[in-house]
Amino acid sequence: MPSTETPADPACSATRAFGSVRTLVDTVELRLPVHRLPLLAEADLLDSPALWGSTDTPVGTFRLDPVRPERDLGLLTGWMNDPEVDAYWELAGPETVTEAHLRAQLDADGRSIPCLGLLDGTPMSYWEIYRADLDPLSRHYPARPHDTGIHLLIGDGTNRGRGLGTTLLRAVADLVLDNRPRCTRVIAEPDIRNTPSVSAFLGSGFRCFAEIDLPEKRAALMIRERALRNLL
Repeated sequence: MPSTETPADPACSATRAFGSVRTLVDTVELRLPVHRLPLLAEADLLDSPALWGSTDTPVGTFRLDPVRPERDLGLLTGWMNDPEVDAYWELAGPETVTEAHLRAQLDADGRSIPCLGLLDGTPMSYWEIYRADLDPLSRHYPARPHDTGIHLLIGDGTNRGRGLGTTLLRAVADLVLDNRPRCTRVIAEPDIRNTPSVSAFLGSGFRCFAEIDLPEKRAALMIRERALRNLL
């Protein structure tokens, strides 16, 4: 018996299909919270440190975890108020001081990502992974595209003076080079007065290329080259 169903209108089918796709896209868009949008820029500029994973070091398993102020602000404020930290970071004060420093990065375009350093799952250091070639620092040295800079502080005083900085700087530089194939150099600019920090960089495969005058300090320009990675 012949079918009495009306043949499907291709135009209607296409419209329904488009509507389904549109609904799916809308659903995906709605599921992306506004505060996560900077991750889209992060993936472009720094190849998403959140996805770099962990690395085994002589002192334990280490990984970077991007800062979440609602979770980490109290801890970081405590570290910033340590006199040894404040001597070089100059961020002592109430939580609003630390929060403003973090927000300047988190609410920007993703060229600097603040991270906690977790050793065997315990937060014990603070890192800033940043695009040195897009930073004001680039005005003070011959920058190359995708140069990646790092800032570090060891949060708990009991972890300082034990060589941890040297070990973790090498680990993080390796993470950068492993996960940022376009990056040929890792850059740092510790205060020249901070001799333990300068020594830690030298011990972790960085070389001091120059002393440079920055607005807030005289710094040692430290560079770790991908080409020399296995030699230093």
